[in-house]
Amino acid sequence: MKNFSKYTVLALLVFLASCRQEIEKPKVIYEEAKNASGDNVKKDSSQIKIADLPIHMEGTKYLIHAIGDVRVYEGNNSSYGSSKTNSTSYAISNYNRFEVTGYFENLKFQHIDSTALRPLTEKNVQIQTATFLNTVSDKTGKQILVYSLVDSDTNRDGKLDANDIKSLYISHLNGTKFAKLSDDLQELLDWNIVEVQNRLYFRTIEDINKNGAFDKNDKVHYHFVNLLSKDWSGEEYEPIK
Repeated sequence: MKNFSKYTVLALLVFLASCRQEIEKPKVIYEEAKNASGDNVKKDSSQIKIADLPIHMEGTKYLIHAIGDVRVYEGNNSSYGSSKTNSTSYAISNYNRFEVTGYFENLKFQHIDSTALRPLTEKNVQIQTATFLNTVSDKTGKQILVYSLVDSDTNRDGKLDANDIKSLYISHLNGTKFAKLSDDLQELLDWNIVEVQNRLYFRTIEDINKNGAFDKNDKVHYHFVNLLSKDWSGEEYEPIK
């Protein structure tokens, strides 16, 4: 019984060590990070491409269709009419009044008076949030979407997911002028809008010690973007100096 307990404890320690290694897996593999993109991710044969039903954000003239993959298991006796049947969920996004969230690979935009659909991007990305700046629209008439997404397989595991670096993007409400705001290999921390200035402020963190993780030894960068400018170029500022 004593030997059994010893081996049980040893097995538990090995298991915990493996879990810790998994948790501490770096977000960046620097030997290949400069060439990282979303073009070489592995395709999961158990997934099918699907679109959510379109949504309409108040005050706009466009429908937005979220496009993504869902995993369907063989032998699943599914029937349509619900977003979830048996073990398969057919919903890829969630929507509240001015934001779409989830894990989807593209958005398609459709004017309410047209049947044509326009994709946001041809790149391989994982979009996590798409936020309509409704207060900016009400004040200035400019209709803008801001995105948090993954655009590169920075940890080189063959997938685009939350274990890769998250970036900040922007576009017009119809999906045109889709552009990256944050710098490559810098993790997006957060962003907000200062309406009195018509500015978008955001923070990123840079792995300056190149250990593949983001921690207290790294550098936080501060940027703002003038939403009324034509080029939406980010400007760095230093509130801590």
